[in-house]
Amino acid sequence: MSGVAEESYWYNMKTGEVEFGFESPSVDRVGPFDTREAAEHALETLRANSEKWAADEADNA
Repeated sequence: MSGVAEESYWYNMKTGEVEFGFESPSVDRVGPFDTREAAEHALETLRANSEKWAADEADNA
């Protein structure tokens, strides 16, 4: 399997490290991210998205 995801950055939730390509099992990583810097801020991005989705859901309830 080849594609953009293999050439992207990922944040490993288990180790807290940024990886390039498929270095660890998919269950341990989030992404893909276009840059190392974006992957380094994965937790902030996930938190912000989660808050936005929760607010959207509350508005639509």
